[in-house]
Amino acid sequence: MPPASTKAPATAAGADSDDRLAPSSPGYRRMSFALFAAGVATFALLYSTQALLPAVSADFGVSASAASWTVSAATGALALFVLPLSALSERYGRRTVMTASLVVAVVIGLLVPFAPSLEWLVALRAVQGAALAGLPASAMAFLAEEVRPKALVAAIGLFVAGNSIGGMSGRIVTGWVAQLWGWRAALAAVGIMAVVCALVFRAMLPKARHFTPGSLNPRALAKTVRGHLADPLLLRLYAIGALFMTVFGAVYTVIGYRLVEAPFSLPQGIVGSIFLVYLVGTVSSAAAGGLVARLGRRGALYLAVTTTAAGLLLSLAQSLPAVLLGLVLITAGFFAGHAVASSSVSHTAKTGRAQASALYQSAYYLGSSAGGTLGAVAFHSGGWAGTVVLGLLAVLGVVSITLYGTRVARAEHRLVLASARH
Repeated sequence: MPPASTKAPATAAGADSDDRLAPSSPGYRRMSFALFAAGVATFALLYSTQALLPAVSADFGVSASAASWTVSAATGALALFVLPLSALSERYGRRTVMTASLVVAVVIGLLVPFAPSLEWLVALRAVQGAALAGLPASAMAFLAEEVRPKALVAAIGLFVAGNSIGGMSGRIVTGWVAQLWGWRAALAAVGIMAVVCALVFRAMLPKARHFTPGSLNPRALAKTVRGHLADPLLLRLYAIGALFMTVFGAVYTVIGYRLVEAPFSLPQGIVGSIFLVYLVGTVSSAAAGGLVARLGRRGALYLAVTTTAAGLLLSLAQSLPAVLLGLVLITAGFFAGHAVASSSVSHTAKTGRAQASALYQSAYYLGSSAGGTLGAVAFHSGGWAGTVVLGLLAVLGVVSITLYGTRVARAEHRLVLASARH
């Protein structure tokens, strides 16, 4: 028998054999800051026109539904290209694809302010959305590979928090700049902000240590995708992400039109500042890991949908404080639900994580595109109440899917117990 002094180090080494990033390590902090910056740039660019839709409508003389395509084209293109670009990340690396995507999106962001017509603006925004597709799924896969499992929900929550900061800061900047110098100057300001974020991202992101390059095999990719789409749990998570984003896309595409009209009649700068409520999303997404630890994943989702529904109903009031509180609840519920669902995808997929995350992102941004367009149509036909009804239907869908998942889990648990008894 070896002496105790030689056995103890081996045990300690075995207990700490996982060399992936942990919250206490400097590399984890650098990675978190880098992906936070990438999240800021992604949402700031992706939704750069959303707070400006009333101004875009007025300048080009188009309806809310037509102007909403400057948002829907970007999110729709992202949804279509996220899977192909995630496949490239399997071959060339997450870091490389994220960097290239951000660079292209930033360059387009500097060209967008010069669009001569609505058609050109929509086209440029579509290209920008396609470029941004390389970021979300690759970031999720990077985290799943480089971060210890117990820290994964928190790490993804910080990335999602960067999304919320980007969405908030981009809309606030565009709102005030547009009020002073017009919507084109506002888009230019967002482009410059994204340049800074891209530089920070590249400088801070550590090199991948656990990435193994794969081949660009279309048949293998199709097989992986079919496998993910055949997984009932992943399908439910994809649907939940799409439905949550339908609510969020509808509310924030239309809210500017509501607030510039009577009885509120707010100026553009104040409307942009309404997006300060995104700070609530930063907190709720970062806290998603704690919610899952206390309530479980389905419990956290129930809390998220209840909060979102309460916010939708409260926003029907004709009082500005009540509307703002409603937006706070909608934002908190959405970001918490998104963080839980997206981290669940990374946890559930044992192979092809980039494709699993890409499919989630596709569903998520298709939900955003549908929410923006349908929300504008609902607002045109039924006012804010029409948009709220659309949101409540999407929330009901999330509840139904989560209840079904709960029943399936209980049935599987009973089967396991019955097998154990026999």
